[in-house]
Amino acid sequence: MTTHAPLVLNVNDHVANLYMVSKMLRNAGFRIAEARTGNAALVKALASDARPEVIVLDVHLPDLSGFEVCRRLKADPQTRDIKIIHTSAAFVTSNNKLQGVEAGADGYLTQPFEPQELIATVRSLARLHATESDLITRNEALVAADRRKDEFLAMLAHELRNPLAAIQTGLPLLERHPARDDVEARAREVMRRQTQLLIQLVDDLLDVSRVTRNRIELQLADVDLARLVGQVCDGFRGRVIEPRGQRLAVELPAQPVIVAGNAGRLEQVLTNLLDNASKYSDPGTRIDVALRTTGDRVELSVRDHGIGIDAATLASVFELFAQAETSLDRARGGLGIGLTLVKTLVELHGGSIVAASPGLGHGTTMTVQLPLRPGAVATRAVAPPSTAEMAACSVLVIDDNADGREMLRCLCELLGHQVVEAGDGEAGIAAALEARPDIAFVDIGLPTIDGYAVARRVRAALGPDAPRLVALSGYGSDQHRALALDAGFDTHIAKPIDVTQLRREIAAAKPS
Repeated sequence: MTTHAPLVLNVNDHVANLYMVSKMLRNAGFRIAEARTGNAALVKALASDARPEVIVLDVHLPDLSGFEVCRRLKADPQTRDIKIIHTSAAFVTSNNKLQGVEAGADGYLTQPFEPQELIATVRSLARLHATESDLITRNEALVAADRRKDEFLAMLAHELRNPLAAIQTGLPLLERHPARDDVEARAREVMRRQTQLLIQLVDDLLDVSRVTRNRIELQLADVDLARLVGQVCDGFRGRVIEPRGQRLAVELPAQPVIVAGNAGRLEQVLTNLLDNASKYSDPGTRIDVALRTTGDRVELSVRDHGIGIDAATLASVFELFAQAETSLDRARGGLGIGLTLVKTLVELHGGSIVAASPGLGHGTTMTVQLPLRPGAVATRAVAPPSTAEMAACSVLVIDDNADGREMLRCLCELLGHQVVEAGDGEAGIAAALEARPDIAFVDIGLPTIDGYAVARRVRAALGPDAPRLVALSGYGSDQHRALALDAGFDTHIAKPIDVTQLRREIAAAKPS
């Protein structure tokens, strides 16, 4: 027995049987509580200071049957983990035992029984109760740790996105004039590429948290996958493939290939696959991308001629944090979460993904299949107007991060707009009411009052004359987007905002 002797509640209205069972169990080292009616048993089972681990419950009781007592205990979240043994001298048929099992009993002993049989059964159920209690405690600790992890990731993203926003917004300011030499041009390109990599890592880290909690939801529309793949490959070729000394061969059908999808998430899928293919390939090698239709499915394959994957690793490539190479030099980089995201996003689109490799040194092929939408026509995105086409706007920037606020102000001014800025919520409201801007970019995590309160108060004060309100936040979850829209924002953008998004939002506030 353990240092803590299990408490057994003995329930029987027959005085002699009650005494004998209690004596057997006390002699075996158990602590004993007693009850002579079903209602008394229910009261004692719910006692917070002395809740039993096991109940020896006679079926025949003067008020409630043992079956009914068992049903009530198992239906109550506070007592359903208590182990129950039915005992009876009269109800001994198979149907009676079946009744006990259906009521939730964990055991059934027919009287008379041997003391050893009773003691062994109670000990077994007490051990089971202790094990389950330990598992419940551990599970609660894991749930609490998981919640703290998600809270930490949200906070981490916010703290990382603020400096990233200042860096990304500042890069176009450096590019107002041509680079003075090749060294400066190279430095600008490295800064731009590494900033994009940091942004992608932050987004992937948060996305994987949503994946593990099934929090990713997609807004679907008809997408021309052929056009999307072409655009992504063109951008990736100049940004990643060519700087790494690699080649990218793309095979696309001439006609549109329409799928029901989320263009942003499909781009994320292809970008992750291309990045993996490039990362695990040497300079001078080729990456092949092919898009083909087969019946009612479309097949997208990304094939590299890189290090390949051995059979043991191939089975787990889509698992969280799995990587084909984990050497200390971290030459290939990455967090081991990209393919987990890819698999989840593909499946959310009703598709599937398969990884294949002949072995180490022979490259890898990732094949995605998605359902076609025959006859559908994809909506083409409208390109944002050029700077020359945009009408000058009055812009309000509310952000407590001074560097980020300054860089966004400078970029808006570079685009020809007039800017007012504020560093906290109260000052932001005052500026909105005085300057009456066309558009306001509002950080959510502000001092004095948060961005949600700013949006509500500006909407309440200005009504239909309120500016276009854009939540520009380090928090990028679906929950935060929903909160922003409920507070009165027109849209929510996770930091950092890029020039294209900035121009699009300003154009929506005051179309040319």
